[in-house]
Amino acid sequence: MAKQWTVGNRTHSYRVAEGWGTLPEGMRYGYTHGVCVDSEDRVYIHHTGKPSVVVFDRDGKFLTSWGEEFEGGAHGFYLHREADGRESLYFADTKRKLMVKTTLDGEVLLEVGQPDRPDLYDEERKYVPTDVCVAPNGDIYVSDGYGQYYIHQFNAKGVYIRSWGGRGSGPGQVIEPHGISLNPRSAEPELYVADRRNHRIQVFTLEGEHKRFVEHDLDLPCGFYFHGDEVYIPDLNSRVTILDGEDRLITHLGEDQQAYKQKGWPNLPKSYYRPDKFSSPHGVCVDSRGDVYVVEWISDGRVTKLVREK
Repeated sequence: MAKQWTVGNRTHSYRVAEGWGTLPEGMRYGYTHGVCVDSEDRVYIHHTGKPSVVVFDRDGKFLTSWGEEFEGGAHGFYLHREADGRESLYFADTKRKLMVKTTLDGEVLLEVGQPDRPDLYDEERKYVPTDVCVAPNGDIYVSDGYGQYYIHQFNAKGVYIRSWGGRGSGPGQVIEPHGISLNPRSAEPELYVADRRNHRIQVFTLEGEHKRFVEHDLDLPCGFYFHGDEVYIPDLNSRVTILDGEDRLITHLGEDQQAYKQKGWPNLPKSYYRPDKFSSPHGVCVDSRGDVYVVEWISDGRVTKLVREK
């Protein structure tokens, strides 16, 4: 009988769904950077190969693929339910330096480029967006995680509003603001920023005012997925972290304290990887049944489904 791999703890236990999400013949992943799930539990994988968006049903059956234009630039990936009830996908493209909004089947609805801030950007000081999220009023927030380390706010039509951040470790400053998301659990909406190289989360108002830090139990946080009162965080240093409604640790999933210390990481020999251990989680999402999907920053991609058992 085949071994059944499990991860988690007493309150959050998951079974590894080995072999989930087989690609069609001839299709290969690049670096798997993002994952989203829609209201029908269809799973969208975003990777740097071509086509860069691959869609599966919750059982792992391939449905469709699209997004050739994101080849080599796939990074931030966010699904948002609009005010009219329709769902849209938002992308942060590191290669083309764009925020792109599309329908669920890839029709481009909006593109937003570098903000007109010559005091921040020029030929030497580059703009490289890494993630995007949307506020209840439709405002769009883009994190410049690989450029000058600023957060930029635009309205729903892409008109620039404001910026804040900059390199540093003090309140309001960031080093590699890799991921950004809206915290829906608070009485007033907040922005969570994965201040990755400071090994922390920084929380802001929607106007960019610093509120607090979350600094414990994080190890290179890449982004966020809010599910109920909990938040799921892909820690690049080889684990997925789950925090409760007060941002206290519930558990780490698939933690491997040796993986990120290996020579050549994240692109390790195939023989190293184990079904119940992560190496370089970059994106995570949770479906309506509580099942967790994790994608990892690995040159030929890695996708894991964890089926919630309790």
